[in-house]
Amino acid sequence: MLQQAIVTVVDYCTRYAAQVIGIAAVLGVATAIYAGGHFAIDADVNKLISKELPWRQREVAFEKSFPPKEETMLAVIDAPTSELVTQATTALIEKLAVQKDLFRSILEAGGGPFFQKNGLLFLPTEEVVGLTKKLGEAKPLIQTLAQDSNLRGLTTALNYGLIGARMNQYTLDDFSGTLNMVSDTLDEAIAGRFASFSWRAMLNGRPPKPDERRRFVEIRPVLDYAALMPGKAATDAIHQAAADLDIGTKYGATVRLTGPVAIADEEYATLEEGAYVNTAVTIVVVLTILWLALRSFGIILAVAISLLVGLFITAAIGLAIVGAVNLISIAFAVLFIGLGVDFGIQFSVRYRAERHDVDNLHEALVNTASHVGAPLTLAAAATAAGFLSFLPTDYKGLSELGLLAGLGMIIAFLTSITLIPALLTVLRPPGEPKELGFKSLAPVDRFMERRRIPIIVGTGLVVAAGLPLLYWLQFDFNPLNLRSPQAQSVATFLELRSDPAIGASSIFVLAPNKEAAQADVEKLSKVPEVSSVKTIENFIPDDQQPKLAAIRQLATVLNPVLRPDPNKKPPTDADNVAALKSAVDALKQSAGNQTGRGAVAAKRLADDLAKLASGDEALRA
Repeated sequence: MLQQAIVTVVDYCTRYAAQVIGIAAVLGVATAIYAGGHFAIDADVNKLISKELPWRQREVAFEKSFPPKEETMLAVIDAPTSELVTQATTALIEKLAVQKDLFRSILEAGGGPFFQKNGLLFLPTEEVVGLTKKLGEAKPLIQTLAQDSNLRGLTTALNYGLIGARMNQYTLDDFSGTLNMVSDTLDEAIAGRFASFSWRAMLNGRPPKPDERRRFVEIRPVLDYAALMPGKAATDAIHQAAADLDIGTKYGATVRLTGPVAIADEEYATLEEGAYVNTAVTIVVVLTILWLALRSFGIILAVAISLLVGLFITAAIGLAIVGAVNLISIAFAVLFIGLGVDFGIQFSVRYRAERHDVDNLHEALVNTASHVGAPLTLAAAATAAGFLSFLPTDYKGLSELGLLAGLGMIIAFLTSITLIPALLTVLRPPGEPKELGFKSLAPVDRFMERRRIPIIVGTGLVVAAGLPLLYWLQFDFNPLNLRSPQAQSVATFLELRSDPAIGASSIFVLAPNKEAAQADVEKLSKVPEVSSVKTIENFIPDDQQPKLAAIRQLATVLNPVLRPDPNKKPPTDADNVAALKSAVDALKQSAGNQTGRGAVAAKRLADDLAKLASGDEALRA
């Protein structure tokens, strides 16, 4: 009955080919216009799973109370010194903060006004006491720089340091680290490269640690889920802001983006970059397969038109049902082309075989329907059923893909038994005088037919031998490994993840109260895979009174000297040259004939200052 029904359909479509083609043309144009006007992509990955699931409902409730991390990107800013990275970060935040249409919130993690005011309280007590003591002892130096914050002030401060060494308050060797830091900076400046000097490093007596030269800015951009890259506008704005501020030249800083939004956008960008090439390659491959199978431009044209009409109809109906395709269901188009064309090829290849036997177009088409109708229906039904089996899943992305792809298989089957026969009737491809197939492969067919039992048994033995290997098969559950480690966002995240203190691989646990949170801390701290556990209590500085006392004492000492005289005129270039020459003489006098590391550092700095004094005025500005 099914076979006869398909024969009747094909017979009707060949007798009324013009009408069938006309109806198909109207449907194709109408659905193409509808699909083009209503096509939309929803790139929100949170919608790929049904919100009806209990855990998703809890997740949605959590996101309403706390900003979802999936909608953030992280700007990682690095610079040569802690001062420069602070300046670069502040400048970038101020530049981005005014763009309310692109950014919901911008927060410097572990920085900003709060930590600028209260940051010392988070240091260990002994470190706070030691730092305030050092700053108090450096009062003359700080006063000099506050009153004369220029090259002349620097040389004056240097002279104070040399006087302290000559008065045996410390040795010249103790002063060598500071002298070498200044020399390193001058070497870079004289060579025409970016130069920086860190007063904080000088006070600490060591170069800044990597984490002291890095800042993090957590950004919640306004996302456009109708675009393939929802955060692209925000990403472009960040890069443009960094370029406008000339962060690399002015601060020696770099800005890298990572986080969920940046990683996803960069991944989709690579897809977009290769889309045209991949599409062209796909078209060439499909056309090559069609030519090898069909050997007729007329038949290839019929199959191609049928495929396009079917794709337009599938897209229009699918969009009418789901509204917008998601990042998974958009693959229905590729599946439709790859599998849908197979129905057209099967029908057309059988038609060629029948046309070789019967040199009558109509009769060959009817015979084709008689022979392939049932197998083609079975193949279409099985393929559609396979895709439609995804419908019951709560994974909405996969469910919609199954719906669209299953619908597409049915439509591809229908166009193959209606539109292709009608088009072949109108196009009237020439007969098939030669037998189909590749004669060179005929011996292979005969061999496989004669040796079919050994081939089947051998295949079964190979499969059986390979089954034990499944025991060692490992599954990588980390989706990050699906992404290119060369992408900036991924490479940056992997770098951050290697430092447990940053917490790039952290999770959040909610507790009803402080006691329950502390109980969770005790349990989680015993888990070997857990590096550290923190609660909100960790963000309240302890031992505050001794720290505040040390800070108040320091403020009493430094407040009077941190007010520069507004009437004091800046030095002229001649003043700077004279100050540099004076510092050169003082350094040489302090070094004398000594050979220790302090003397070597003093002589090195004297040479650098002499070069600076004799160099261009622009270098001293």
